Amino acid sequence: MGVILAAGKGTRMQPFSEHFPKPILPLGGRPLIAHQLEIMRGLGVTEVVIVIGHLGHEVVRTLGDGDAWGMRITYVEQEQTLGIAHAVSKLEPYVSKPFFLFLGDIYFETSDLGTMVGRMREGSRAHGVLAVKREPDQAAIRRNFVVLTDGADRVVRVVEKPRHPRTDLKGCGIYLFDVTFFDAVRRTPRTALRDEYEITDSIQIFIEDGYRVEAAEVIRNDLNLSFPEDLLDLNLHWLDQNGKSELVGDGVVLHDGAKIEHSIVMAGATVENAITIKDSLVFPGVRVTSKDDLVGVILTNETEIHCHDR
Repeated sequence: MGVILAAGKGTRMQPFSEHFPKPILPLGGRPLIAHQLEIMRGLGVTEVVIVIGHLGHEVVRTLGDGDAWGMRITYVEQEQTLGIAHAVSKLEPYVSKPFFLFLGDIYFETSDLGTMVGRMREGSRAHGVLAVKREPDQAAIRRNFVVLTDGADRVVRVVEKPRHPRTDLKGCGIYLFDVTFFDAVRRTPRTALRDEYEITDSIQIFIEDGYRVEAAEVIRNDLNLSFPEDLLDLNLHWLDQNGKSELVGDGVVLHDGAKIEHSIVMAGATVENAITIKDSLVFPGVRVTSKDDLVGVILTNETEIHCHDR
């Protein structure tokens, strides 16, 4: 089965976080979390639990019961955002078999995640598998966690946000655990530094309890939504990866002289003047009234965000 964590407040994503939980922000004209559901469905997952919190009703309204993906979705509320391990602790009554755990604010480009399943099926030798990648960017490693192995694939230590990484093997926000992992989650202490319950602490307890955890290099790219400009970068990256010069949604009305270049204009939007929209993202139903060209902009019904120079 699958679990997606979608409870964070996303305070660094202001002003989007006033109206949208990060996992339902648009990517290629659809919610980011829809791409994660499709990955899970491709693995044969048909039962998904989504942990919601801030604006959780918007997640429920967007995804419904999961029928659109051929899945059954159950929602669990995390009333206090006290870290990933705290969110996982809410799941035990709903999970009775091995489960994929995805962080809902990350876009993943993966190779064969099925190899993670294989690691746990081969004589039950592994009780947990961490999706990892070789990360050349030291700053990216310091924002996430590193995975130290025994020289093969067995994980011996995980280190949250290391200041001096000892390896380039980075954890990426996809995990596979069997239900024995909940024993470690229940014993995870609250950290002094961030006053949260860290999933890396749970994993380390799990390892020290003698359970085998392995690392699987199955992530080609992982792109986080942390700041507003990340949303634009992610959508332009999606266009490039899918070989598209632009994406214009259903019911969009364009002025005869308007041009859309390397941009996404979502369903029901209207462009009223003969302008060029370049390297930009227009949310659904937005009336674009500008008489000047728009470059590197995100437009919603509530705001206009000018991202870094392009």
